[in-house]
Amino acid sequence: MFYCIDIMCGITGICWFNDQGRAFLKNIDKAVDSLVHRGPDNKGVYIKNNVGLGQTRLSIIDTSDAATQPFTDSFGRYTIVLNGEFYNYQQYRKALIDEGVQFRSSSDTEVLLQLFITEGIACLNKINGDFSFAVYDSLEKELFLARDRMGVKPLFCYQDEEKFIFGSEMKSLLAFGIPKELDMDSVNEYFQLNYIPSPNSIFKNVKKLIPGEYLRIKYNQVTSEKYYSIPYLKNKYQDISYENAQIQLIKLLDSAVERRLVSDVPLGAFLSGGIDSSIIVALASHHLKQLNTFSVGFKDEPFFDETNYAEQVARKYNTNHTVFKLSNDDIFSVLHDVLDYTDEPFADSSALAVYILSKKTRQKVTVALSGDGADEMFSGYNKHQAHFMAMYPGMAERLICTVSPLLKFFPQSRNGKFSNLIRQFNRFSDGMKLTEKNRYLRWCSLASEKQVRRLLLQCGSENELLMRKQYITEYINDPVAMYDILYSDMHLVLQGDMLVKADMMSMGNGLEVRVPFLDHTVVDFVFSLPDEYKINKTMRKRILQDTFRDLLPQELYNRPKHGFEVPLLKWFRSDLKGMIQDDLLSDDFIQQQGFFNRETISTLKKQLYSSSPGDVHARIWALIVFQYWWKKYFV
Repeated sequence: MFYCIDIMCGITGICWFNDQGRAFLKNIDKAVDSLVHRGPDNKGVYIKNNVGLGQTRLSIIDTSDAATQPFTDSFGRYTIVLNGEFYNYQQYRKALIDEGVQFRSSSDTEVLLQLFITEGIACLNKINGDFSFAVYDSLEKELFLARDRMGVKPLFCYQDEEKFIFGSEMKSLLAFGIPKELDMDSVNEYFQLNYIPSPNSIFKNVKKLIPGEYLRIKYNQVTSEKYYSIPYLKNKYQDISYENAQIQLIKLLDSAVERRLVSDVPLGAFLSGGIDSSIIVALASHHLKQLNTFSVGFKDEPFFDETNYAEQVARKYNTNHTVFKLSNDDIFSVLHDVLDYTDEPFADSSALAVYILSKKTRQKVTVALSGDGADEMFSGYNKHQAHFMAMYPGMAERLICTVSPLLKFFPQSRNGKFSNLIRQFNRFSDGMKLTEKNRYLRWCSLASEKQVRRLLLQCGSENELLMRKQYITEYINDPVAMYDILYSDMHLVLQGDMLVKADMMSMGNGLEVRVPFLDHTVVDFVFSLPDEYKINKTMRKRILQDTFRDLLPQELYNRPKHGFEVPLLKWFRSDLKGMIQDDLLSDDFIQQQGFFNRETISTLKKQLYSSSPGDVHARIWALIVFQYWWKKYFV
């Protein structure tokens, strides 16, 4: 069968409202070039009336000019630029042909455009895919933009009185020459969470289009609407037995995987050795023989090396398996690449490992499936167990809170089993003293609100920060349910951290990552199930583990959950000590910058080199990322 999906693209564009805004059009070629890593094979620009559109593309099958973007319909009225995938486009292509539509390419882009022409905004509800796109109607002089339901593909927007500018990455907006006005409220959020949640960004007037949202721009009016939200069905659960729910979950997830295997370029899957990626590989292997799978192992950190579990799955399904054994030096070697690529401060340190995994994987394939999204949907994080314990406290939980004053005297660190346990006990005890909303926010954060206020000399607007906090915790109720936690994580952690990390680190290497767990049919179903199907006192991700137990090696079960850890503390005490002490966090630079409280920075550095560093390495990393970014854009 003949397929063409324009998988790796970057889109950008401008709509100007007056002559002053039109002057920025001169930078459109520069904006397109800034996205070339997302699609190095082709690029194009369209200009008409008061709109300019640009796109970069990686040609997969239909490499002719007929499929080049920006793509205009045969009547010359509508023009589209698309970043992403329209997985079910074939069924609509056939339906449109039956209605008399003639296609001049085999791309999903043209099908999407024709569907938009025929259906208008209603087409959004028919698309199963991961995308951001823009369509310009030259007759009505209206620009339309939309983003996929879960936010897999990014879209940044800038607006002032003169113009509206959009792009797949902040780079393209900056290339247009927008003002770089720091948003101090976003800086505050960043140092609390280690990332900046949607819809805000590090710059004023730059917003991230919310997942499941579309915009219309006509003349100088910009309006937005939500076309999709994850169904909020708390206390309205589907009447389905646990056994039947498992059957339905297999059916939906298998279909989601199959949809994402459409490709005429080399395709593979990340295989970490955890439950989530192993399930994706198991299902994909039923549709593809000798699926390419990729794991990353850590030579210097055997505690975090899960490649032996990944190899068991690979053997079971006879995959074409590749293990990349990395040393700490290998990870350290991409440090500056990651920092240079980052458009706004983003301090999830596991991005380093994802970057190098993507870089290595891209040497063999162009598309990779991942297990992202399962933890947020099914309660996969340690904090989910903590929330469950806080909701149903027993003698052990009460004992931890009782002895917590004594635990403060013990060393706390992520780098040792006992010291990490003490760190977790203290964090749990501190959270138990808070309200439901504050506890959720605290356990999502690397620093407390008080700690951030002590760090920054200027903390932004109290009213705005309160509004942002209310937005983040909107679905956390009192009494709280696990449904509230997971629903909130889908909007905060998944959208602001996990998907941002996956897109940046993969697209920075020209690798497309597809996420079957985030197919909206799967998400809608999972959020129709009661909490007890997902977590109880003894098991997290209960229905996910039980449903696929027969498909996976038993060794994958009942073992500690790790993650992509990188040895920050070791680096900060050795390779990066000079960068910390003499450059980015030096007393002279901090004083000259006039941004941070010098005493707080000094205290953090002392704690970093103490016997009880706690979580300080994560806070130091956030500072390094910010300072590196600051020097890049403001010095």
